Amino acid sequence: MTKASPKTINIKNYTSQVPVKRSVQRIEDCLIKYGAKNIIKIIEGGKITGLAFVIEVNGVDYPFKLPARIDRIQKYFKDKGTTGKTSIQRSYEQAERTAWRLLQELIEIQMSLVYLEQVDMMEIFLPYMYDAEKNETLFEKMKYNDFRLLEDKMKSLDCRG
Repeated sequence: MTKASPKTINIKNYTSQVPVKRSVQRIEDCLIKYGAKNIIKIIEGGKITGLAFVIEVNGVDYPFKLPARIDRIQKYFKDKGTTGKTSIQRSYEQAERTAWRLLQELIEIQMSLVYLEQVDMMEIFLPYMYDAEKNETLFEKMKYNDFRLLEDKMKSLDCRG
């Protein structure tokens, strides 16, 4: 997978001052509005690092885990020098605000697509389907297996010629 050059991408919300709690609350409100239940904040080291929730589809509850990969944003800020001479703590706090604000906007946009019947909830959240026993999402499971599940399925469907 290739990454876009930092010169060609505008990082949205990298200076956000919206408090983490406000962004998380807006995500929770949006999820609830569209039928999610049992929303749980995942807290590590006193910080919210993700949300877990359940979506019911055809009478079956499916668990999901939506991570906020704050450490990756903090690393980006550090590598690109976007935090200037701020302390590590301030850099982490900015990374938190950026991560949660990005997730908030992503969820709100995707829920708009659900509302407009452009996508189904499962289309949006399938990569985040969560196996609590293995502590991994469907995407993580596929990634750790080098996406062999997709390759096998594509071969059986004769999709790659």
